[in-house]
Parts: sequence; structure tokens; C-alpha cells
Amino acid sequence: MGSILVVAEIQNGAIREASYELASVAQSLAGTSGREVKSLVMGSGIGALAEEFSKKGGGSVLVADDAALENYNVDAANAAVRAAVEAASADLILLSNTPSGWDVAPRLAAGLDAGFVGDCFRIDFDGGQFNFRRRVFNGKLDAHVSAIEGTIVATVQPGATPPFEGTTDGSTSDLSVGFEGVRAKFVETKKSDSTGVDLSKADIIVSGGRGVGAPEKFAEVIQPLADALGGAMGASRPVVDAGWLPHHYQVGSSGQVVQPKLYIAAGISGAIQHLVGMKSSNYIIAINKDPDAPIFEVANLGVVADLFDVVPALTEAVNGAKG
Repeated sequence: MGSILVVAEIQNGAIREASYELASVAQSLAGTSGREVKSLVMGSGIGALAEEFSKKGGGSVLVADDAALENYNVDAANAAVRAAVEAASADLILLSNTPSGWDVAPRLAAGLDAGFVGDCFRIDFDGGQFNFRRRVFNGKLDAHVSAIEGTIVATVQPGATPPFEGTTDGSTSDLSVGFEGVRAKFVETKKSDSTGVDLSKADIIVSGGRGVGAPEKFAEVIQPLADALGGAMGASRPVVDAGWLPHHYQVGSSGQVVQPKLYIAAGISGAIQHLVGMKSSNYIIAINKDPDAPIFEVANLGVVADLFDVVPALTEAVNGAKG
């Protein structure tokens, strides 16, 4: 029997939240499949991070600590993961469905002659095999993919699973990696100017759709309610496609998948692309003039009314309650 290998990512000097979500998936699968959880933490000077990850769901952590891994390099990362797969005797390798995950996972699968399943939102072990669920046709259908045998590389959608909570017994050990075949060279990292909030971490989100009517109405109507509630503002895809807000505000299968405690959808009809990204929210309030809007199918509370009558009044009530 093989093991489950989690490939952790480091961002801004810390393990990414999505990696703790992978640890949660791996720990659950370990309980049903009888496999051991092992992980790879790679970078430069990352011993403390590896130790932390081992105690928060990472299990037996292989530490690839080398100057060649200080900055992301697809060839170097691929070499490290290949070495970890061999050392862990892993038959299921989990990566986050992030830009670096997209980059490494297909190369890894091809190099291992392994199966590949991308952008999963759920993985189960049943009947002696791993079963993967992923959304297809822009979220209109769920595909169920089964792996009968052999090694499988899978990427998991960030935000689809709660991060691992609590502590576990873990360990760390050094992993030797050969970088002789590395051809790619790190040049620089360019960051776009962004004042947007990471919606995947927001407890409260107030989103607006085309029903808001105009780009300036987001600042006048939607953002004030988000601010009053101490939350973040989001938007549907048509709003972003129209250029009213930048892409980092978009909630949906081609934007951010979110699971806040409270999600308020104002003027959003509820196209499947949007529902895929927010229907796992703990409590959903929908405000729409159309009583037949699909958003009401997933809402805990539906308000059939003009958002311009409801949202400002709600903002005023929240501010008044806060004193």
C-alpha cells in the first residue's frame, strides 16, 4: 500500500491556507484508506515551517531545503516532488489548484506515467479506490472520476474544504533532491497593484450583480453594507466582464470559491457559475426583484424586493445597532 503525499506551498513566508486544506483532505482519506499521510515542504530556510506543518495535519514531512527552491521554478519544484514521491512511496499526490499547482501537476503526472485529475472539490475512498469529483461545463455538471489502479496526481480547489484544525503527531526529515536537469531560471516576481480582499478568508461577503445597475453603485450601495458588517465586497461574473470591478472581486467557478459564515447576494440572478462559487456558504441571503431567480434555490433567506430599498435600509440598521 502506498501513501498520500501533500505538496505544501509557501507564500509570503508562510504555509498557504490551501495547503492546510489539502492536509484536511489527506487526513480524512488516511482514515478511510488506511494510508499514511506524508508531505513535502520545499524552499530555502524552511525548517520551522516544515515543523509547524507536521503538527497541523502534514504527518511525516519531507523537507527539501535548498537555495534552488528559494523562488518558484517549475523544473526545480518538479524535481523535488518527484524525489518526495519516491521517498514516500506515494500513490496519491495532492497539490492545490493554484498557479504553481497547475504548472507542476501535469508535468509530474506525465513524468510518473500517472493518472491526473484536475480541480477536484471532493475526494473519497470507497470500494478500494479513490473517487474524485470535479465540476465540468462551467459548473453545470459534476463529473465523478474513479482511479482503478496506479499512481494518481490530483489538484484540489482552494476553498472547497475547511483547513485542518487541531494538532497531530508528526515528524520531519531531510529530503535529498538532484537538480542536474533543471533548465528553467527564476528571473523575478511581478505583483499587480491590488487593494482587493482575499474573499476565501472573509467571514462575511456582500456581493452585487448586474442588478446593481452601474459601477458607481457598488461604492454607493454594496460596499457600505460590507463595511458596516465588517465584511468584504464581492461580485458576479457579468459585473467583472463588464469592467465594473476587477477580477479579484469575482465569486464563482472562474473566480473565487468562498465559504463565508454569511453571504448576501444583491441583484444576482444566480447563474450556475456563480452558485458553484458560493453555495457552500453557512448562511445565504438573496435580494432580487425576480421571485423565480435561481439564487433563491440556494438561499436560506430570500427577499423579493428592489435592492435599492433593502440594502441601504439594512446598512442603516446595522450602523444604528452598532451605535
